[in-house]
Amino acid sequence: MNPLFKIRVVTSSLLLAGLLCLVEAAPGADLPATAPSLDRGFQLLYDLDFDRAHQVFVAWQQQNPDNPMGKASEAAGLLFSEFNRLGVLEAQFYEDDRAFQSRKKFTPDPSVRARFDAVLDQTEAGATSRLAKDPKDRDALFAMTLASGLRADYAALVEKRNLASLHYTKQATNWSQQLLAVDPSCYDAHLATGISQYIVGSMAAPVRWLMRLGGVSGDKKVGISELQLTAQRGRYLAPFARILLAIAYVRDEDKARAREILVSLRTDFPQNPLFTLEIARLDALR
Repeated sequence: MNPLFKIRVVTSSLLLAGLLCLVEAAPGADLPATAPSLDRGFQLLYDLDFDRAHQVFVAWQQQNPDNPMGKASEAAGLLFSEFNRLGVLEAQFYEDDRAFQSRKKFTPDPSVRARFDAVLDQTEAGATSRLAKDPKDRDALFAMTLASGLRADYAALVEKRNLASLHYTKQATNWSQQLLAVDPSCYDAHLATGISQYIVGSMAAPVRWLMRLGGVSGDKKVGISELQLTAQRGRYLAPFARILLAIAYVRDEDKARAREILVSLRTDFPQNPLFTLEIARLDALR
């Protein structure tokens, strides 16, 4: 498999019920309109309720106009919605390298692409402005981490731009490391490093050596540990980490653990049919 692209093979499934990008909590009653919550917005993304998620993100931005996390969340919603429309959220081609390599290049909606890029530009501009005043601004660092990850996912899964995806992946990892230095309790930040560690660590030794020369190192076990940490203690990205772990277990022929995770996701996000479909596919392989 092309090592430059394999960096993002697991990432992409963001996004399998939602990139980009979300909160580990069972679905509950809607929060009052007077108290928009990013947690609730991301939860709606996992249930594939993109319109309502967008409404929550916009309302949150109105109450927090100077916080770039609002725009980053909006961009995640745009990406997940486009992935769902194109069928990217169906994970059949993530199971093995051959299937992933033969994935098709999608035709994105140009208006969504333009809006996605514009919102990410606004995210990065707002975060950069805040970091100029305070290099340890947690939300700004988190927004930059998400923005780079979302760009990498779009390049990888929609456009099949391998080199661009690798570039953005390295950026996301660098931002996440800065974020963890500022706030070690931001367990969502372990997602970016966990993905890279797992994928690079899964490569053959000569390829890992070449990747290290390019500034990317990896250890498969470390990657799994990082993903597990986000899955267990993350705030916005915990369910996404669970999705990635399920994919990793399938690739490692541990279908029982993958199924266990998918069942828990189906319970937490019953409006999302993808988990039921993936469970049925796993059962058919037994």
